Amino acid sequence: MNRLRHQALYIPSLAFLLSFIFSTLTRIGLLGFSWSNSSHKPGELVSLFAYGAIGDVLFALAIAGLMLFFTALTHTRWTMSRPFQAKRLLAVFVLIAVLLFIAISEFVFWNEFDARFNFVAVDYLIYTREVIGNIRESYSLPLLFGGIFVGGSLITMLCYRYWPIQPAKSWRFFSRAAMAVLGAVLCFGAGWLALQSTAKNTSQNQFNQELSQNGPASFILAYRENELNFKRYYRTLKGDAYAKAEPLWPDPSKDITDAKPLTPKHVVLIEIESLSSSFMGAYGNKKGITPNLDRLMGEGLWFSNLYATGTRTVRGLEGMSAALPPLPGQSIVRRANNSGLYTLGGMLHKQGFKPMFMYGGYGAFDNMNAYFEGNGYQIRDRDSFSQKNQAFSTIWGVADELLFNEVIDQLDQDSKAGNKRFIHIMTTSNHRPYTYPEGRIDIPSKTGRDGAVKYTDWAIGDFIERAKHKPWFADTLFIIVADHNASVAGKQSLPPNKYLIPAVLYWPAKLAAKEYNGMASQIDLTPTVLTLLGVKTGGVFFGENLLGANPKQRAFLVNYQELGYLTPTPDGQRNLIILGPKKRIDTYSVNQAGELLKIPDNKIADDHANALFERVNEVFTSGQYLMH
Repeated sequence: MNRLRHQALYIPSLAFLLSFIFSTLTRIGLLGFSWSNSSHKPGELVSLFAYGAIGDVLFALAIAGLMLFFTALTHTRWTMSRPFQAKRLLAVFVLIAVLLFIAISEFVFWNEFDARFNFVAVDYLIYTREVIGNIRESYSLPLLFGGIFVGGSLITMLCYRYWPIQPAKSWRFFSRAAMAVLGAVLCFGAGWLALQSTAKNTSQNQFNQELSQNGPASFILAYRENELNFKRYYRTLKGDAYAKAEPLWPDPSKDITDAKPLTPKHVVLIEIESLSSSFMGAYGNKKGITPNLDRLMGEGLWFSNLYATGTRTVRGLEGMSAALPPLPGQSIVRRANNSGLYTLGGMLHKQGFKPMFMYGGYGAFDNMNAYFEGNGYQIRDRDSFSQKNQAFSTIWGVADELLFNEVIDQLDQDSKAGNKRFIHIMTTSNHRPYTYPEGRIDIPSKTGRDGAVKYTDWAIGDFIERAKHKPWFADTLFIIVADHNASVAGKQSLPPNKYLIPAVLYWPAKLAAKEYNGMASQIDLTPTVLTLLGVKTGGVFFGENLLGANPKQRAFLVNYQELGYLTPTPDGQRNLIILGPKKRIDTYSVNQAGELLKIPDNKIADDHANALFERVNEVFTSGQYLMH
């Protein structure tokens, strides 16, 4: 113990001990958060904490090595002075405060995403205005930072009281150099092993898998692998196997237009933030929080079995604009070389429409403005809204009703000027902190997700009712679809039922009420709409015309690292093929409850799914998806 109290070893050893303790306590706390969803089998729990402990020890050793490196460089004779001892005590406090901050951040992140730190946390570091603003609006910062200060002070005093620093002679130069090298080697070596440990698949239960990981190591791993090269990380087909399974692109057989095409003067696409189908009465929800959307589903062309491609807004925007199956890693909205693509707006532009992207928040977030502007859309975000339409907002954007005010104003102007307008709208109110103007609905603001959903539903219903009194309403096709679900957290990494979203084409003067219940993907809406409008595309979109003779029934799913290909089976069940890093491919049967059961692989089906994603990667990365 006296050696550990040596001034040069005090902070490194304390860093190791506290890092391990904080990580273990965080894991126990998060297990309590997700107890109802995690596996409680003794073997699973032992595995969870065993793998977790390995990762925690390795990461704690890396932190200790870093502290040893800096301590060795500063451990000279003057470290015996009182001022330096005070600074060292301050360093202990900062170390503890940082560990407390990480632990609290993990709980906040888990509360939002049901996961340890991942690529979302990495991405959010870029957009500090929105993220810090969201934390400020959702949580009490004085309470959080006050708790960190008080907790850090108490733990520091306990350490100083029961584990005081003992005086020691200073090291000579060569001793300090050797310890610095040892610290650096320990930091990088243990850190690398911690990342390898975090990357391991340890459980089929997704919650147990997340809990077995080390939060800070998960963050670093996500930062390192924020871009995933398909050919490097995923299974690829060779030679004849690829040629046999390779999907035709472009596919001229898809270039069939409707015999009596619709001719709207305006097309309005409303993508709704985080609107899970499970919120809606049309899908069985009994809370009555989506009366307007439920009515619209019954009055329009409703696609009742349609799946989102991903779990974030950029995936929904990608799916509805470029109609591409998802690729691993970043959405194309966030990638380089994403300008001039085949898009819904680009195709409509050829028909005389003026494309516009309208967003209630700051469009710089997630590269949205740059992406849409690079693909020929005009941009309207909250910075360009009138003052009256910024009267109520959160950090994510203005209240949805104010966003729709801007839409009505824009269409009024276009109608008077004789412009054909396509507006791609992205809402924001159904997002934490779930605040909205009072008096609109019977659920008080900032009381939870149900209120935010009901307010968004009210705002859309109010928009449609106001639009009905406008001269342009009779000439407008409305497309209403969610960008993604509120949460896809589940026991499986790709829970298909969580990806189910509502979608409807609404034009009461031209489209009869009808339900299409075949399995479909978000990317199918674009070719379906374009076919209805009589637009020839050259068969460049990977999606299906859902109103055609025999559209393929399948859905594409992604959770950043894993790619899913979902298909129906003759017995009413579903099969899910999952492609993962390290060239992994697995096949599952999916029952009505959405539970996955591993089944033997089918080479023909596996190769087909594999070839589809491989072909999409090839088309996009080679520049073939550029609109000429």
